[in-house]
Amino acid sequence: MFKRTSNQLELPKKLSERWFFPFPILNKVSTHAYQLKLSSQWNSNHPDIHISLLEPVKTSSIPNRHQEPPPSYIIEEEEFEISQILDYKLK
Repeated sequence: MFKRTSNQLELPKKLSERWFFPFPILNKVSTHAYQLKLSSQWNSNHPDIHISLLEPVKTSSIPNRHQEPPPSYIIEEEEFEISQILDYKLK
């Protein structure tokens, strides 16, 4: 699994997942880095990840038990343009 760092997503650290869904390892780049097959929402990030940000996936000890992956977060959101400000309040 891939560990979250502060600059990866725009979600608050307190509300976001600590680890991201497991990504397949494509190959070992060096003694301290692996190349991961990242999903499309991670296409801007470099696929070579340092081992300090990786952790093995823990499988369930209960046979025939399948753990659902966490929901994927959509980073791109619909944007709106402000036409006018109707009211405001100063403290």
